[in-house]
Amino acid sequence: MKKENQTKQSEVQSQKSEVKEEVKQSEVQSQKSEVKEEVEQSEVQSQKSEVKEVVKEVVKEGVKVEKPAEKKAEVAKEEVQGSKPKAQSPEAVKEEKTDEAKPAKVVETRLTARAQAEKDKLDSWKPRTELGRAVRSGDVTNMSEALSFGKKVLEPEIVDLLLPNIESDLMLIGQAKGKFGGGQRRIFKQTQKKTAEGNVPSFTTLAVVGNKDGYVGLGMAGSKETVPARDKAIRNAKLRLIKIRRSCGSWACGCGTYHSIPFRVTGKCGSVRITLLPAPKGTGLCVEKECQKLLKLAGIKDVWSQTFGSTKTKSNLVTACFEALKQLMEIKLPAKTELKIIDGALNDKQ
Repeated sequence: MKKENQTKQSEVQSQKSEVKEEVKQSEVQSQKSEVKEEVEQSEVQSQKSEVKEVVKEVVKEGVKVEKPAEKKAEVAKEEVQGSKPKAQSPEAVKEEKTDEAKPAKVVETRLTARAQAEKDKLDSWKPRTELGRAVRSGDVTNMSEALSFGKKVLEPEIVDLLLPNIESDLMLIGQAKGKFGGGQRRIFKQTQKKTAEGNVPSFTTLAVVGNKDGYVGLGMAGSKETVPARDKAIRNAKLRLIKIRRSCGSWACGCGTYHSIPFRVTGKCGSVRITLLPAPKGTGLCVEKECQKLLKLAGIKDVWSQTFGSTKTKSNLVTACFEALKQLMEIKLPAKTELKIIDGALNDKQ
């Protein structure tokens, strides 16, 4: 019993000593925090006193110290009355002009670099077809001769050499994601393939090329990335280049220039059917916007149109318009016609 009492007393004493140590530590921490607060308060007071002294000195020197309320009132007056712009030095004006001109210079340098790269590519081109060798040697000098050569155009460099001023454009056949089908139109039509590894996207684009003088081509291509799809579509459009007929076929005009088509033609693709009719000078291109791109690059300025079917499918609509332009060369003409009709470019006319 005595041993148990002794052990209990020792435990109680140890607990008392622990409690005393904790109390001491808490007191020390509270004293430290009080000292920190006193130091911070003293620093704040010293800063306030320094600020007051600076203000007094400024007032003695005669400088006006503006209060925040006065500043706000002055700013409001300037906004109402309209503050005059500060006069800039000539050097600052020159720097601003140079900064504005920098983006234009960058674009020009990029265009020149791209043109130089294309020129170098044509200089190093080694033809692999009979038509390509004839163009390279100079036996074929214009696009009309190349199309009537009897061989298919299989190299896009042929078109680049014979039509150096050819232009290209991309059709808005795709659509971005949006609520209720309200997404913005895009040049790439995206589709997905379901595989074991996940979704594999592919991009399809439709390109049109032309020289705005009787030659136009349309090409479609797809790829897993956007840039290769665009380049392949432009290449295919050059390989599908055709020659069209132009005239003033409208009975309401009769000017004799080559601003419209000579007669009515119809093209079809899928459920879409489009009819192009000659229009008088000044009418413009009364046709869907994507078809306008195709007709502008073909060199047609005035035309009327009728469309039938699912015209919201832009790829089919543009393809149907291209098929209608093909009909201009396939229809046989009588030996004697009162219309002034030209095939291809003005320089090709003999």
